[in-house]
Amino acid sequence: MLYGAMKVTIGGPLKLAFRPWVEGLENVPAEGPAILASNHLSFSDSFFLPAVLDRKVTFIAKAEYFTTPGIKGRLTAAFFKGVGQLPVDRSGARGAGEAAIKSGIEVLERGELFGIYPEGTRSPDGRLYRGKPGGLARVALATGAPVLPVAMIDTEKIQPPGKVVPKLMRPGIRIGKPLDFSRYQGMEHDRFVLRAVTDEVMYEIMKLSGQEYVDMYATAMKRQLAEAAKAEKEAGKAAKAAFARAEKDQAAKERAENEQP
Repeated sequence: MLYGAMKVTIGGPLKLAFRPWVEGLENVPAEGPAILASNHLSFSDSFFLPAVLDRKVTFIAKAEYFTTPGIKGRLTAAFFKGVGQLPVDRSGARGAGEAAIKSGIEVLERGELFGIYPEGTRSPDGRLYRGKPGGLARVALATGAPVLPVAMIDTEKIQPPGKVVPKLMRPGIRIGKPLDFSRYQGMEHDRFVLRAVTDEVMYEIMKLSGQEYVDMYATAMKRQLAEAAKAEKEAGKAAKAAFARAEKDQAAKERAENEQP
C-alpha cells in the first residue's frame, strides 16, 4: 500500500515533470521474478526506473537511510521504504555483499522484480565500469530469474553528484531483452562463471546505453580521482608556500639593499 501511494505521489509528478522516454517496456514480464540490472549514473536512477514500470521493483539501499534518529530520520526511512528500497548494512564489505545477495534472493522468491547496479556505485564520469560479479551473477544463478539489462540515459545531467536541485530535462530508459543463464545452474560458486555472467550483462548494458566501457571497477577509479585531487591540492599548497617564501626572501633582499650606504 505504501509503495502504491508513493508511486502516485512521487512517480506521477516525476513522470509529468521530466517526461522520461522508455524503450523495451514489453521486455518486462507481467508477472514472475526478474532482475533489472542497470548502469548507475545518478541518485535519481532508483526513482526514474520504478516510475515507468507498472510493477514494483525493489532496490538495495544503505542502512544509514533507515536508521537516522529523529523525525527527519523516520521520514527518510519511510520515504525509502515507500519507494521500494531495502536496507543493507554496508559496514563490512563481505557481510554487506552477503546481505545484498540474501535480500535479492528473497525478493525474487516472492515472484517480484529486483533492481541492482552491477557497477556497485555511481559512475564518477558518465562512463560504464566493470561489473562486480559477487552480487548480480550469484543472485541470478541461485534463483534462475532472467536478467534484463537496463540503460539509464542522461540522468547524470539531471542530478550530478552533490547537486540537490535537479535540472529539468528528459532522461531516457532502455530495457533490453531478458538474458537466460540457466546453462550455468548450480555453478554460482564458480568465480569464472560469475565473471562470464557479469561481463555478458555489462556488454548488453553498454550496447543499450552507448557508454564508453572502462575495464576497471568504478570504486577504483573513484579512489584514483580522490588521490589525484588530494595530490593536486597538496601541490597547490606547496606552490603557494614556495611563492610566499620567495616573496619574503625578495622583500628581505630589497630591505638589505636599501639599508646599504
